[in-house]
Amino acid sequence: MDNYHLVFKEDQWKLAKEGSDRSIRNFETKDQAMNFGIDYMNNHGGSLKIHKQDGRFQEERTYPRSADPRRSKG
Repeated sequence: MDNYHLVFKEDQWKLAKEGSDRSIRNFETKDQAMNFGIDYMNNHGGSLKIHKQDGRFQEERTYPRSADPRRSKG
C-alpha cells in the first residue's frame, strides 16, 4: 500500500507520495487540499497521513475505507 502525506511547507499545503521530492499538487488552504486528497485517494488507494500546520501528525486515513485495518487503534 502506498503512503501519501498532506503537509504544510513553504506557505502551501502539499499532497505528496512518501519518499518523493515532488508534490502531486499544491493548495492555498487545507480544505482545498483535503477535498482533492480524498478524491485522489479514492481513485488511487493507499494511506493518507494528514499533518497539522506546525508539521505534527494529526490523523491517518486508509483508502478505500474497506482496506482500513479495523483492529488497529484510532
